[in-house]
Amino acid sequence: MLDILYLDDHLVAINKPSGLLVHRSEIDRHETRFVLQLLRNQLGQRVYPVHRLDKPTSGVLVFALSSEMASKIADQWRERAIDKHYLAIVRGYMPEFVHLDYAMSPPVDKYAKQEVIKPAQEAITDFSLLATVEIDVEIDKYPQSRYSLVEAMPKTGRKHQIRRHLKHLSHPIIGDARYGKGRHSRYFRDHFDAGRLLLHAWQLSMTHPVTGQPLVFTAPLDDIWLSLVKRFQWQQQLPGLLSETLPGTRHEAPSTFAQQ
Repeated sequence: MLDILYLDDHLVAINKPSGLLVHRSEIDRHETRFVLQLLRNQLGQRVYPVHRLDKPTSGVLVFALSSEMASKIADQWRERAIDKHYLAIVRGYMPEFVHLDYAMSPPVDKYAKQEVIKPAQEAITDFSLLATVEIDVEIDKYPQSRYSLVEAMPKTGRKHQIRRHLKHLSHPIIGDARYGKGRHSRYFRDHFDAGRLLLHAWQLSMTHPVTGQPLVFTAPLDDIWLSLVKRFQWQQQLPGLLSETLPGTRHEAPSTFAQQ
């Protein structure tokens, strides 16, 4: 069963687990389970995707429950009226804040019959440092290894934007098989039981397409994330709404947590 964060007559928001494709794709021809199919079966009705998360990325994913609602929500995406916040664990110590305006060409589709390099597109992401940790292990070329907990706030929606921007900054995400550093990813997998991409879409804010009311969806961390946060003692450095979702934390749940 998918974890439903919000449900009404017009839209649904879920907490997508890492490792699950949103819909059928050439990315993984052998995959048989997709969010679109699972959610449709769970709700007993058709759902309409309005945005995407990469297969290894977890977090808030919104679907419309009609084509009309999908069109209205898509308008908010085009107008950049939807606010997105991600958590990532990256290699090295990040600066306190980075505003990165770095255009990117779309990644080449390896399944395309001919490689076509498309023009670079505007891509903007803000990054804020939340916490750091140093472990006394030589993984690369230094006697200690340093990592940062970072909040990423993309202002545009390019494919792999956060992952590619962090690679450009020389702070790749741990567990990123395409853009990351294999030695560090393997260490996290083998020693911390963290074999996934450590990128989580923890919050999405938008306007309800019918009522006009503001909606804020918050996706709790999975067990791998929770284990790392505890190991590195980062509980107090998590963003406020997300820290309230930690096990053992007493709080009043926001209205967008409940099904309606």
